[in-house]
Amino acid sequence: MRPNLFAPLIAVLASVGVAAAGKVEAPVPQPAAYAGVGRMAPDLTAKTVAGTEFKLSAALKDRKAVVVAVTSSTCPLSKKYLPTLAALEKEFGDKAAFVLLAPIGTDTPADLKELVGKAGIKAPVIHDADGKLTAALGAASTTDLFVIDAKRTVVYRGAVDDQYGLGYSKDAAIHTYAKDALAAVLAGQEPKVPATTAPGCALDLPKAEAAAKPTYHREVARIVQQNCQECHRKGGVGPFTLDSRADVIAHKGMIKKVLADATMPPWHAVGPKPGELRTFKNDRSLPDADRDALLAWLADGGPEGDAADAPLPRTYPDDWAIGKPDLIVQVPEPIAVKATGVMKYQTVLVETGLTEDRWMRAAEIRPTDASVVHHVLVFVIPPHLAKIPKAGEGQGFFAAYVPGNNHQILPDGFARKIPKGSLVKFQIHYTPNGTATKDQVRVGFKFTTDPRYEVRVLPVAQPKIEIPPGADAHKEVAEFKLPVEGTVTAVSPHMHVRGKACKYEAVLPGGETKLLLDVPHYDFNWQHRYQFAQPVTLPKNTTVRFTVWYDNSDKNPANPDPKATVKWGPQTFEEMMLGYTEFYIPALPLKAEKK
Repeated sequence: MRPNLFAPLIAVLASVGVAAAGKVEAPVPQPAAYAGVGRMAPDLTAKTVAGTEFKLSAALKDRKAVVVAVTSSTCPLSKKYLPTLAALEKEFGDKAAFVLLAPIGTDTPADLKELVGKAGIKAPVIHDADGKLTAALGAASTTDLFVIDAKRTVVYRGAVDDQYGLGYSKDAAIHTYAKDALAAVLAGQEPKVPATTAPGCALDLPKAEAAAKPTYHREVARIVQQNCQECHRKGGVGPFTLDSRADVIAHKGMIKKVLADATMPPWHAVGPKPGELRTFKNDRSLPDADRDALLAWLADGGPEGDAADAPLPRTYPDDWAIGKPDLIVQVPEPIAVKATGVMKYQTVLVETGLTEDRWMRAAEIRPTDASVVHHVLVFVIPPHLAKIPKAGEGQGFFAAYVPGNNHQILPDGFARKIPKGSLVKFQIHYTPNGTATKDQVRVGFKFTTDPRYEVRVLPVAQPKIEIPPGADAHKEVAEFKLPVEGTVTAVSPHMHVRGKACKYEAVLPGGETKLLLDVPHYDFNWQHRYQFAQPVTLPKNTTVRFTVWYDNSDKNPANPDPKATVKWGPQTFEEMMLGYTEFYIPALPLKAEKK
């Protein structure tokens, strides 16, 4: 009888409930590009309510950043946040300039001066009565806040924090988005959360004036930084660099092609309906406006523009992005990767050496030769499951590596448990690139103590798949019923080269079906982890349904053998059907180790 690898997880979920989210509007993380992060801010110029002149570029002459906070004397949430803005100004005012922008026409300069004065804010206030400046900045509410760096690049846009929202107030903020972003920018780093929504009084502003023809320094360099250079840079895993205007022009043919068929930046989930928020906070798709600007620039001959408009160069860590790990586990011996052809998945078990249970808050996978690594999954195997050949899949992966995304840092208060005596299982897929080489992949973990929530990963799987020869849309379905109310934070579909499409659905106890993820064109080359911008709380007895379609026909160019009947297996010429689903539950305290 095969052991039920999922039983430990089901038991834990059944023993602990998760509170449901209330019907209120709190800040929701959003993908940076869709929030305007990365673009060049307009050089706001206006007279303040005190009668002085303000110019954004002038404010940056002796400061490393500018904070532009939208406000109003008639919006309750704007007024609640004034003391917080005053505290930010007091803490960071020696390094960052602050300015308040008030776009409500009926607010009076006298009211604004009085309100800001009572809060102890010294920053200038601009009454943007016609809303044109605020519209040019792209604000959507009276609580929107922008952090702009020394080269006028928007590096954060969203809420001050989550202390207040529509329909609720808290004694203190849990997520101090603006403070964290400002501290990161002043330290020369990227904000961990670059964009959120900003619940406040909604704005309906005039349409911003049409932008001038795009130039490299003003628009294109920022678009490439935000969307491409994570991989396409010196030292990156991309096949060529896009570090300069010459680089971009030299590869304009390929850039046009991948923009036309939307293969780059890589993202495969169906987007939201018009007017809806982006579903996934790590959405890597390119906004239409950026795509149009890049194509227009290429069609116009790639004008360079004013070098003074160039953004600050983006920096990337030379070593661990998560910081120095508390534990590093490495494959003991280098793995030989041949020059051509294909390689079977490499599976390696390594002892952690842990003598006590630990809480993991961050993990990062680092190959020694990333040029040949397609993807890596890392599983943590508890001691009692160490001798089971497929152990790990039932517990879900602990870390994943794909080009451009090799680490995960959990939010404050969240962690995953690594039992003492556990082993690490590396599942590595190599893709030969023409040159024989060796790789010795390693994973680093950072630990924490006493988290509020424990993150668990449950697979929705169908290990008895059987795909007929020649089938071009073979369907398989797997389901899992939640034993308790649970909050889903991310989903990660996994198939091999015959994978064609997939979707996740939640069938609620009353029969209503909620779509969680729709991937109409699955691509094995990109093992995405789709992180919900707003975690989805599902009631007890909800059925999580994972449906996939396989193309085993000769029309699938990646198909190794259209005449084969394909069953479950770890190699790419076999198939898998794994729908990893991340939940969180209240964390139980670790038991002290017996002496």
